[in-house]
Amino acid sequence: FLGDEACDEFLDIVQNTATAEITVITDGPTSGPTAGPTSGPTSGPTSGPTSGPTSPPTTAPVTPIIVPSLPDIPLPDIPNSPDPYALSDLVDSAGSQGDPHFKTWKNEHFEYHGQCDLVLAKDPNFADGLGLDVQIRTKLVRFWSYIKSAAIRIGNDVLEVEGDAEGTVELRYWMNMEFQGPLLVDTTIGGFPIIFNSRDNNANKKIIQIDLSSKYAGAMIEIQVWKEFVKVDFKNPTLEAFGNAVGMLGDFESGKTFGRDGVTEIDDFHKFGNEWQVLPTDLMLFHKAESPQFPKKCIEPEDPRGERRRRLEESSVSVEDAEKACASLTDELDRKDCVYDIIATQDMAMAGAY
Repeated sequence: FLGDEACDEFLDIVQNTATAEITVITDGPTSGPTAGPTSGPTSGPTSGPTSGPTSPPTTAPVTPIIVPSLPDIPLPDIPNSPDPYALSDLVDSAGSQGDPHFKTWKNEHFEYHGQCDLVLAKDPNFADGLGLDVQIRTKLVRFWSYIKSAAIRIGNDVLEVEGDAEGTVELRYWMNMEFQGPLLVDTTIGGFPIIFNSRDNNANKKIIQIDLSSKYAGAMIEIQVWKEFVKVDFKNPTLEAFGNAVGMLGDFESGKTFGRDGVTEIDDFHKFGNEWQVLPTDLMLFHKAESPQFPKKCIEPEDPRGERRRRLEESSVSVEDAEKACASLTDELDRKDCVYDIIATQDMAMAGAY
């Protein structure tokens, strides 16, 4: 397609190029060897092995390379990942009761005597996003206060329970804001069963249990009513169930009493109580509002330490008698709280609240 002149020009270039080599394929082998060496190296590898072995290696010794041994470097202790099913340092319960006394996830006991609504525990992601809110309402009596009612929300359901100074058989409760709303055998809160019972014939103590074991093995929230006193217990708390909860019970893993920012540790329990007063941004769980509500601060005794000490010294109930009444309690701090409540209320029967 290039034409005769182009072909002749291409052949002339190839023939006059010094490095060009034209291989002509003959019909058979040549009649003998070529008269002299070829003009360059062969175009491919030799047809067979060399005629003898290669020369041996050098006889000079090789100087070895000496690598100094490294010192033993201690490995840092790597803590085990927390077991989501592990109990909080084997604490079998956490919560609040009585005067009121608070028991954190790490079994630290403290008191707060302000009157207001308080966030005991909350976790918006509880049970795969159902959410959990537990609030208590305290009432001031002279130099001490007590928990008069508690409200629990799981999902869209709210159960509120209130104490009764008269100790009547009938339990005062609200189910989804309805006073003594129907409670059937299969009644649930957020899908978790509610169990009602009492432990004595005169119904001074009433017990309501929320069984969480369908989601968190062995876990339970228990509300006890002893006359006008209400107690909230988180039974068998685990990291999986309550590891993200915040509020008056502190941080689950560290036990520290953090403020709402999750960073500031508050060791003054008067400040800590005010920090966890229910705010407008928290859900209002109680069927009606009672004073004080934020921005009004919690009402505290004028001299919570001095007045309380003086009143306790004037008590007609001896410490020895109170200790005997509380002797059956196995936890030393619970016994101490029990003794205090008996002396503060002047009621030996207060041991029954435990």
